[in-house]
Amino acid sequence: MKKLLKISSILFLFFNTNLYSAEQTKDLLKPGWSFKGFFGKFDRSSLQRGYQVYTEVCAACHSLTYLSYRNLSEKGGPEFSEEQVKIMASQFILLDGPNNDGEMFERPARPSDKFVSPYPNKQAATAANGGAYPPDMSVLVKARKGGADYIYSVLMGYDEAPSGYELDDGVYYNTYMPGNKIKMSKPLMDDLVEYSDGTSATEDQMAKDVVTFLAWAAEPHLEARHKMGFRAIVYLIIITLLVYFSMKKLWSRIETEV
Repeated sequence: MKKLLKISSILFLFFNTNLYSAEQTKDLLKPGWSFKGFFGKFDRSSLQRGYQVYTEVCAACHSLTYLSYRNLSEKGGPEFSEEQVKIMASQFILLDGPNNDGEMFERPARPSDKFVSPYPNKQAATAANGGAYPPDMSVLVKARKGGADYIYSVLMGYDEAPSGYELDDGVYYNTYMPGNKIKMSKPLMDDLVEYSDGTSATEDQMAKDVVTFLAWAAEPHLEARHKMGFRAIVYLIIITLLVYFSMKKLWSRIETEV
């Protein structure tokens, strides 16, 4: 009887804990993305605006290690012109060398260069951000459960902490972060950037644009993959039909002979 009571207590605590956790889990915001689904495509204007938000807001702390500036002009991405990419890349200075004298030197970035990191190494990035390492954003959308919806939710999830909820210095309350604590201060606010295409730079619009850009950064060949998948399915359907009618014709001859 004691064993049964003990097991019942454990099960009661287990299910109550699960129910409590479920109650604490908030559904992610889902604004709807043009790149989702089998026929999904990136919105070019949103990608270009997202690059602007990344450059003016996020690039001060977060790197994009796996992207080169020339990727910005490739088909399926923001599709800036090559001349625009040259100008954009030249705005960043990187350390190169050694030269003929064996010395390192600084020069403007070129389209063939990787995105310039805001810090020389991980340790410097951690030290500059109060002990919290700002993650590289190259594959952030793929690395986080919930993907684009999660990143968007976190950007939009800053709020005042509930009464009695204590936060350490340099820690902020976020509805969608595990534990509701985040060391990154609120990065977006209305009119933080001025879009060159005249789009109103609301907090929601900037969050959508930068997440779209980061989704492309994580999967720069997504559109090409979708096209290839569609062609493969069409090809398989045609082959299936040909095989079906061939077999039907073959069996019709056999039945006639019998």
